[in-house]
Amino acid sequence: MQLITGISELVTNAAPASGADAPASGADGTTSAHPTAEVGRLNVVADAALIIDGERVAWSGPAAEAGAALAGLGAGDAETIDLGGKAVIPGFVDSHNHLVFAGDRSAEFAARMAGEKYSAGGIATTVAATRAATDEELEDNLVHLLDQARRQGTTTFEIKTGYGLTLDDEIRALRIINRHTEESTLIAAHVVPPEHKENPEAYVSLVIDEIIPAAAGQAKWIDVFCEKGAFDEDQTRRIIEAGKAAGMKPRLHANQLTDGGALKLGAELGCVSVDHATFASDDDLAVLAHAGTVVTLLPGVEFSTRQPYPDARRYLAAGVTLAIASDCNPGSCFTNSLPFCIALAVRDMHFTVDQAVWAATAGGAHALERTDVGHLGAGARADLVVLDAPSYRHLAYRPGVHLVERVLAAGELVADNRPRP
Repeated sequence: MQLITGISELVTNAAPASGADAPASGADGTTSAHPTAEVGRLNVVADAALIIDGERVAWSGPAAEAGAALAGLGAGDAETIDLGGKAVIPGFVDSHNHLVFAGDRSAEFAARMAGEKYSAGGIATTVAATRAATDEELEDNLVHLLDQARRQGTTTFEIKTGYGLTLDDEIRALRIINRHTEESTLIAAHVVPPEHKENPEAYVSLVIDEIIPAAAGQAKWIDVFCEKGAFDEDQTRRIIEAGKAAGMKPRLHANQLTDGGALKLGAELGCVSVDHATFASDDDLAVLAHAGTVVTLLPGVEFSTRQPYPDARRYLAAGVTLAIASDCNPGSCFTNSLPFCIALAVRDMHFTVDQAVWAATAGGAHALERTDVGHLGAGARADLVVLDAPSYRHLAYRPGVHLVERVLAAGELVADNRPRP
């Protein structure tokens, strides 16, 4: 058992310890097992301590109560780690990633920054490179990107297919993904591949009749890029329904480039999360709030494509639960730094610092329907980030500065960025 003390600020995203074991009761008498005391509230404890037992958080709260907590847990001697006045937050939950790919599209990025307009067509470049790559090359690149992200505080990853777009390439991507996360997503409906450009319906049939059945039991999630230049609403509906019938949970790329009907469709289809949502009407937001659909905003995409930044205040005022994810991919957003995304969200999407940190931790957990991550209440997986700063606010206050000192995942040290003697 470990006692971590010397925590200047502990972001728990959880109900206070006195009520940690009691599920919140709703107005209709139902209860919710989700650990967050209130959507958007960080529940910060000053001068705090954590007790970790194996892979789980056994207790979190004021340091003055840690001794009694240890005794109550029946612990004898605990290994004590004194952080000397540093802040601790839950590990980031990155609920939107495209990490199985090959090739480089930096020239495309440079052209876009020089004034060329982004479209989804560049995905075909990555598809060609990915198809030509070996399994070892794809997995080595994935591991490299995961290591980068862990060193910046991410401990939970959703990872999508979508750069193979053949039966064999999509299934091999799933095999690779499943060796590294349980949050695997099939997005064979990313774009229509070049060989089917003249007959998109033939590709939709391939996805529904062959790829989805082959992916059953290997993909937790089904996703579609519902957008002009990708898949229309009718095609999206059929693919999502086929995925659901095969046991996959639905999520959706929606309204990234245009103001279409994808957001309402996502709510109608029971999508857990609709992602991008760059363009959203008041009516869209009302429908999403009523359905309880999480909206995952992707600040790095707007940064990398010069799309307009959505105003988070509108979404929150409508009652929508927001997550922030990286959307790390080689074309429209090649960053895997959630601290960078938090800073962008605060500066350009008008999140408060508290809202942005919550969205990148507990919000991501909501987007993945996870209750074991995104918080540091009793029973949570011991995923935590030690910041080289006295407050979590420094994540936005000091953009571009590497503030992640140490990262623990399931109680194990997975990244240590402290200077070597």
